[in-house]
Amino acid sequence: MKKNFKMVIILSVLLFIYISICAISYAQNVSTDIANSVFRLHVIANSDSEEDQNLKYIVRDNLLNYMNSLCKDCKTKQEAISIVEENKDNFKQIAVDTITEQGYSYSVNINIGNFEFPTKNYGDISLPAGFYDALRVEIGEARGQNWWCVMFPPLCFVDISSGVVPDDSKELMENNLSEEEFALISDKSNQEIKFKFKLLEFFANSGLITAKK
Repeated sequence: MKKNFKMVIILSVLLFIYISICAISYAQNVSTDIANSVFRLHVIANSDSEEDQNLKYIVRDNLLNYMNSLCKDCKTKQEAISIVEENKDNFKQIAVDTITEQGYSYSVNINIGNFEFPTKNYGDISLPAGFYDALRVEIGEARGQNWWCVMFPPLCFVDISSGVVPDDSKELMENNLSEEEFALISDKSNQEIKFKFKLLEFFANSGLITAKK
């Protein structure tokens, strides 16, 4: 009897390990695929004062206007990143000029890299927490609240109140993801989809998986 009980325990532990490995592998692959389909913007204000937060949004808007003019015809994330890299100095100058025009003298630090992001909702699109390629803009001491959005596909100007993402933005993202992966970030009505999204969040927030390069 004891021998059978031990065998059941061993098999249960092995089954748990197997399921855990499968779940982590699934979450890792999906997280990486999603991260590989988007290029994000991360703006950090000098401080949390009302003035510095307002300045952050003005800088953001001017950078996005410039980004949209450059990348309006981009079809892939890598194409968008290449254009931003080629025009990195222009992005910095726009930020510096905007800050100066608003009466401030803060420095600006701009980097293109792979950074950690929390779970964020953009209308009816939700991106799980993880590491994403992004243009990071640090204003002054960069000790204020962050502002995140997606530069490619263009989700930064989504009307959150209506919860509507433009069809062309969805199409660009859908073209770079599997059918299940796109359903995962765009439709939470299905219980299985909800569970899988929570699975991604759990592993990402626990540090067990990342899409970091």
